[in-house]
Amino acid sequence: MLEPENNPNPKSVVDPPRLLRFVLAKVFGRIANTQQILKKRTGFERQRQAVSADHVVEYFHQLDDPYSHLTAQVLVKLAARYHIKIVPHLVRASGGDHQPEQQKLATWARRDTELVAPHYGLSFPGDAGVTPDVEHQQLAAAALAGMDANEFIESVEKISQRCWLGESIELSQTVQAQSSESDISKKLDQGSARLAELGHYSGATFYYGGEWYWGVDRLFHLEQRLRDLGVCHAPEEPYIVSRPAIDVSVSDGCKVDGSKVDASNLELHFYPSLNSPYTSIIFDRTVELAKACNITFYHKPVLPMIMRGVPAPITKGKYIFFDTKREADFFGVPFGKHVTPIGTPTRQAYSLFPWAKSLGKDIELHSALLRMAWSEGKGLHKKVNMRRAVEAVGLDWNEACHQLGSESWKAFVEQNQREMVEHMGLWGVPCYRLSGPDGEPDLVVWGQDRLWLVAAEIRRRVALAQ
Repeated sequence: MLEPENNPNPKSVVDPPRLLRFVLAKVFGRIANTQQILKKRTGFERQRQAVSADHVVEYFHQLDDPYSHLTAQVLVKLAARYHIKIVPHLVRASGGDHQPEQQKLATWARRDTELVAPHYGLSFPGDAGVTPDVEHQQLAAAALAGMDANEFIESVEKISQRCWLGESIELSQTVQAQSSESDISKKLDQGSARLAELGHYSGATFYYGGEWYWGVDRLFHLEQRLRDLGVCHAPEEPYIVSRPAIDVSVSDGCKVDGSKVDASNLELHFYPSLNSPYTSIIFDRTVELAKACNITFYHKPVLPMIMRGVPAPITKGKYIFFDTKREADFFGVPFGKHVTPIGTPTRQAYSLFPWAKSLGKDIELHSALLRMAWSEGKGLHKKVNMRRAVEAVGLDWNEACHQLGSESWKAFVEQNQREMVEHMGLWGVPCYRLSGPDGEPDLVVWGQDRLWLVAAEIRRRVALAQ
């Protein structure tokens, strides 16, 4: 179904009135404001210095979370590289509205971590299950719960590995005596409560000075902040985990010659939405990559998650906005001056896509709409701004008016959603499906921070075919 008849999200969220769109723009605009972020950082450091406090980085480890297993592999290096105090916590999965589709999330996370680990110089046991069995999680929790911070940092990688592989985890007599089931449960409850108190919901996360850093994917942001504070022991060294480049250049194995691979025998299916902050900062780069390597490209818009009935807690929304701004600044992409296009503006915009596609302009139009909504702060609930987007890509507004409000878009968007949710097992955007050549399984990935993986796989498949 395109939109559920009984959407669990309030109508005011699915179709906000104009005033609420304005209020949301103000509230979230402050979150996604680089100057405000820097101001808060300065204020935090001033308070820390006033009481001569350490640089305390809190880390939240979830034993059944594969991203936590990757993060466990870098803790020793992080502690050695930076003059910081790491305070570890054990946490449970948050579940609920913050982590809907929990079984699908577990399946996806397990698959994703195995895909990205080698590119980060890390590993994930290929024969591990979707989650470790409960008995081994309990043993791992018992072993870690009784450790001080330094012991935890030194031991968590090995214990996590054994937990995922279902291998024996030896407990000392002291630990066995002190680690009743209620004691372990209390430790997990305390860690989870601290995670919620600080305003987050995921394991594998770091917290420093009011900001969150998710796993190895965002570790370089934390490293850069710590380097800016002058607490890196080896600033000449690269990041512990660097973000791979989005690169489809030809390589002979030793160097890149600058020309692009020819991926004309491959297909890239791209599933974006109009109300996705993450989509807004990667849409144009995705299109550029597709053009650069001559891949057969399919633009497959879907409705925003909120309109499809996926819960949208305010805590999660705030983190997504902050994280998108941080990623946008890293890419050098404008983001933050926005007015949400959720609801009627999205439906109206999508009603133009079949017509725009018939003229070869649907991708350009989607790009223009995203730019207006997320970096120019022009509300698409205003017809004048919809007109500006249409005319900006060389389309006729009078013709567009005949298409506005039509329903021909619904069938193909519903088909896109069915592919993404039922066939690919995903529900968030943006996501990608890379197909070809014959004999190769489809690569399915989710997130703007996986375009580099798509690029790497394109290079690999082109080289394989040659």
